[in-house]
Amino acid sequence: MDPFETMLKSLLRYQSSGGNVSENYTRKKLYENGVTDSLQSNFALLLKLSEELLNKWLSYPESQHIPLCQHMLGFAMKSATQMVMGSTFEDDQEVIRFQKNHGTVWSEIGKGFLDGSLDKSTTRKKQYEDALMQLESILKKIIKERKGKNVSQCIFIDSLIQGNLNDQQILEDSMIFSLASCIITAKLCTWAICFLTTSEEVQKKLYEEIDQVFGKGPITPEKIEQLRYCRQVLCETVRTAKLTPVSARLQDIEGKIDKFIIPRETLVLYALGVVLQDPSTWPSPYKFDPDRFNDESVMKTFSLLGFSGTQECPELRFAYMVTTVLLSVLVRRLRLLPVEGQVIETKYELVTSSKEEAWITVSQR
Repeated sequence: MDPFETMLKSLLRYQSSGGNVSENYTRKKLYENGVTDSLQSNFALLLKLSEELLNKWLSYPESQHIPLCQHMLGFAMKSATQMVMGSTFEDDQEVIRFQKNHGTVWSEIGKGFLDGSLDKSTTRKKQYEDALMQLESILKKIIKERKGKNVSQCIFIDSLIQGNLNDQQILEDSMIFSLASCIITAKLCTWAICFLTTSEEVQKKLYEEIDQVFGKGPITPEKIEQLRYCRQVLCETVRTAKLTPVSARLQDIEGKIDKFIIPRETLVLYALGVVLQDPSTWPSPYKFDPDRFNDESVMKTFSLLGFSGTQECPELRFAYMVTTVLLSVLVRRLRLLPVEGQVIETKYELVTSSKEEAWITVSQR
């Protein structure tokens, strides 16, 4: 089980495993394959949603300030809900309803559980439990509707259903992925665009790669894989923003650090945010420099931390692809520009965000 999933299951008080090693491995593979299949089957949808956002931004006057966090959250919610749960979420009202409940649950997972304040407030706890119950109700309905049916659109839930998991396992895994993929995708899109607005040379280099790979032709899954520099931009975004500053694993066996005993099944948190900006590993750690990922040894270090390669968490893999498609569509047609004098302060929780709205402007190429 990947560290992010481990942490969320613990915070949601879901069963972290419940089977033997073989069953847990099978469940993990179904989860990973669900991500792969939903991305492959819904590439056209992803492109359509990216182009809708592009057209919205093209319709604005060049001086108009765009609320980036708000737009990226909306885009990520539309993308993730349709690719995880299907065509019900083509209806914007369904997305808005989901987003409201998602926001309530996520804000408490990110803060209330970690600092213990949720259990001290009966009002907040009831709001959290009601929102979680509504999200579970939506997922149960969709699982029931899609069981035993031949469906044309392959979504994440289908892979879990076809893998013969029981209903509770399907519910837990689809809840974890729905919660995490929405927020990680939204924040990766937001931070990537923020850094591009303030790094003119990086944006120019990214535009040149996009132009070289696609020319005047269509954006396709095969060509997306050729965007090497874009992947470096996203890796550096994850590192510089400290996108997921904490990670977790369940202690398999009883451990000991100095005089302290760590019992088996304890959730152990890792301070990834510290590691991601350790100057002994990352020269000029606070500088946004995608070129550092030209070095294979750097990519290997990043992979060992769970941000790339075979160790990459499925939610982040989903976010990488969604953000790559979005950037390909936007940067091809637009210059992404900062709002002068804006200072973006950072809020560190399970996924890093800006404390206030981040504003940008755009101009046509």
